[in-house]
Amino acid sequence: MTVGAPARLRVDRDGRVRHRIGPDEISNDLAGWIADDLIAPGRLDPAAFESTFVSIVESLADDRLAAWTGFYRNTLAELAAGGAPGGTNAGMAPVHERAAALATGSVVELGCCFGFLSLRLAAAGHRVTAVDLCPGTVRLLASVAPALRAPVTTLAGDALAVPLAADSADTLFAVHLLEHLPPRADASVVGEMLRVARQRVIVAVPYEDEPNAAWGHVRTFDAAALDRLGAGTGRPYRVTDHHGGWLVVDAAGG
Repeated sequence: MTVGAPARLRVDRDGRVRHRIGPDEISNDLAGWIADDLIAPGRLDPAAFESTFVSIVESLADDRLAAWTGFYRNTLAELAAGGAPGGTNAGMAPVHERAAALATGSVVELGCCFGFLSLRLAAAGHRVTAVDLCPGTVRLLASVAPALRAPVTTLAGDALAVPLAADSADTLFAVHLLEHLPPRADASVVGEMLRVARQRVIVAVPYEDEPNAAWGHVRTFDAAALDRLGAGTGRPYRVTDHHGGWLVVDAAGG
């Protein structure tokens, strides 16, 4: 938020969240606005993040699907352009750029959330399956994908038990997923990814000093943690830094 600019979001005395966001500017930058304007100053419980996000998006059109389609279109356009400085999209744009450069063949994205990366990869010609634990999230993605002309197969499923056959996709992604899971889950998730992947497994995580509770993070990572995770697979791997940390494991090298 620009110093001195009025907040886009506020909580009135009646406890209701009010906003000054128009349909032309609604995008995934909303996540940062909620975190900065409401959660950080203690005006909103982090547990209300998701419901607040949904209510704001859906307030911008009489038709729910139209509201979400506009949200998706704006977000994808901002990600492609690099995002507004300091915004959520600006933080994710280089991550998606790196992921797109690493993708090969058919793709499965675990923990896809809204599925922006999956939509980008589908638009680039990859056959994509987007997987998320939340059935409502993947239903939303499935409902907007046709309007965006980005064919994506959606699937509700747990990254700890991926509901896909062995060797059924070329590339498996977990982009900003593992920081939401307890440490003991890491090896199990990567093991499932290696089971499904024919060519490579790609993990991306943010580097934080403390887990960001507003984003639902429960742990932090550094390069050493990614190196241990890669070494534990017994496969060829590499760890690099690019707007966070990246672990790429050669699924065919086991």
